[in-house]
Amino acid sequence: MQLEDKVIIVTGGASGIGGAISKVLVRRGAKVIAVDVDEKAGADLQNEAGGSLTFLKGDVSQQETADAAVDAAQRKFGKLDGLVNNAHASRQASFTDLDQSAWDLSFNTGFIATRQFMLAAYPLLRVNGGSVVNFGSGSAIVGQPTQAAYASAKEAIRGLSRVVANEWAPDNIRVNIVSPMALTQGVKAWSEAAPELYQQSLSKVPLGRFGDPEADVAPVVAFLLSEDARYVTGQTLMADGGANKVY
Repeated sequence: MQLEDKVIIVTGGASGIGGAISKVLVRRGAKVIAVDVDEKAGADLQNEAGGSLTFLKGDVSQQETADAAVDAAQRKFGKLDGLVNNAHASRQASFTDLDQSAWDLSFNTGFIATRQFMLAAYPLLRVNGGSVVNFGSGSAIVGQPTQAAYASAKEAIRGLSRVVANEWAPDNIRVNIVSPMALTQGVKAWSEAAPELYQQSLSKVPLGRFGDPEADVAPVVAFLLSEDARYVTGQTLMADGGANKVY
């Protein structure tokens, strides 16, 4: 299998895009540490995956959560091969209406969490090399209205990823970014709250639909974690039906 015996941490790994990623990685042979605040979703996923997945409840903005996830990988599976920084919470409002708490939420669960998990994972990843997959967003690339805090954190993540891809290359650790457009529960809620913006976004997708988290986005992440992508680093892969272009 593509990821047989790989040990991978997935943040926000119990539901949504993260849950889809966890399922696909297990299906392809990986052992997964799924980190999430949703205890019920995590327990359900762990029961479904059996011994191939360990659920860890934790707030990704806290350093101790990152440390605990890496420790769990070491204790349960003896190594760490990959890290997927998927978790990110945010609130949408026009730039002038975003208060400090909205900025703190987006940066703490997005950029800060990504930095902390990468630093915690590095000592194990450098042993045999490995792969980090971080998440960007088309809303940042095109400047989507109401997404200032989220977009800013996502572009900070992309900048960090490109730098670390260069710094960690001698350790054979690859760092890449996936920018998805997927029909998650959050996107469904957004489509109801802002139907005009949703339709504008949908109209720009050449393939004519938002992607399915499990069928369209998770396999791209699995590819980047696998040896098939051994010569790919520092890249942004747009899993968005052609909606946005990065040159």
